[in-house]
Amino acid sequence: MRPQLLLAACGAALTLAACGGESALPPTAGFGPNPTLPAPSRALFPTVKVADAVGWPAGETPTAAPGYRVQAFAVGLEHPRWLYRLPNGDILVAESNAPPKPENAPAPDRGVFDKVKGWVQGLVMKKAGAGVESPNRIILLRDADGDGVAEVKTDFLTGLKSPFGMALVGDRLFVANADALVAFPYRTGETRIAAPAVKVADLPGGLNHHWTKSLVASSDGSRLYVGVGSNSNIGENGLEIEGDRARILEIDPATGATRPYATGLRNPVGLAWNPEDGRLWVSVNERDELGNDLVPDYMTSVTPGGFYGWPWSYYGQTVDTRVTPANPDMVARALKPDYALGAHTASLGLTFYDGTLIPGLRNAAIVGQHGSWNRKPFNGYRVIAVPFAGGRPNGMPVDLLTGFVGADGKARGRPVGVQLDRLGAVLVADDVGNAVWRVVPA
Repeated sequence: MRPQLLLAACGAALTLAACGGESALPPTAGFGPNPTLPAPSRALFPTVKVADAVGWPAGETPTAAPGYRVQAFAVGLEHPRWLYRLPNGDILVAESNAPPKPENAPAPDRGVFDKVKGWVQGLVMKKAGAGVESPNRIILLRDADGDGVAEVKTDFLTGLKSPFGMALVGDRLFVANADALVAFPYRTGETRIAAPAVKVADLPGGLNHHWTKSLVASSDGSRLYVGVGSNSNIGENGLEIEGDRARILEIDPATGATRPYATGLRNPVGLAWNPEDGRLWVSVNERDELGNDLVPDYMTSVTPGGFYGWPWSYYGQTVDTRVTPANPDMVARALKPDYALGAHTASLGLTFYDGTLIPGLRNAAIVGQHGSWNRKPFNGYRVIAVPFAGGRPNGMPVDLLTGFVGADGKARGRPVGVQLDRLGAVLVADDVGNAVWRVVPA
């Protein structure tokens, strides 16, 4: 395409993308077991409204809900995305971002407008703070004196490839890189691992439209579960490059043998075991470009062997007519998720509260909502708690942390991973604010 035409097309794309209409529904309509699913709204270019990433001014923090207090557990980090607590209370922080696309990645045959749209979306991600180079390391934070501030900060593991999920099984620490599950020897209390990685199993790489690989271990450590997102929005790059994607994989850590555990999950990120009944739950980012109020992200208990609709349907058996060829047989199999988390909230972090410091959160699901780019007005950009009873959601969410977007519409921070510290405080990774926040009762 000639440069003059490309520039004109790009200018038109930015103008059209910025002109999407305001949302017709309140954000609460997209939450709960039965969210409102309006008629799809489609345009040549998607609605684009992203909070420019600016970071926190000195002395400012997110806003804790009434009855809570927030402080910085650690600052001066570099794009912290995911958190993991070791048995001795040390907190591991994956400092990570998307890997560069490999030179031999398949290049889908896409039209000029799709290429321009992809270019616009790349600019959006940079504005949102996702354009930084991946640090490719895991940091160890230690709060030995229990004052709520980590006084020890070390480079625990370096030279990784866009690391995300972490899980300790016995004396082996597993890390889910963007393209492989690897393992390292671990000794309690050490602050750095120098041993080389041992590959356990390959993970899907390629285009890496969704690059994060979340990770949890079964209670007996005999199986590992990895969340792998799709290589596209709705399969527009061809389903042949979606092998072992949009699913949760079950991996034998002893042999590396891998099989699908659940499928049809567009971008399964947070994985957590429910403390009340032991079931696996996942937070899922749903598809874009159907309007401000579609499709709600969700969390759901995971049925082994279950299929959840992607790409042919959403929120159960609501058909996405954009996907060709249609597949009514697969739509008929699609399971309805348990609980919607709002349209375009980018609900990433998920953990269940099993501590004692905050009795009012007992068994609640804590969710880090990274925030929307495909919705007017914004949605997400907060940390919420969904009450549970008997292993099931039991009510509407309540805010724990807000204030990530200032009155000027710019993002001071964006919450991602959530975890509990050894005392039961809630920790939140903020990849724009480059901090880990700690939430306790006031």
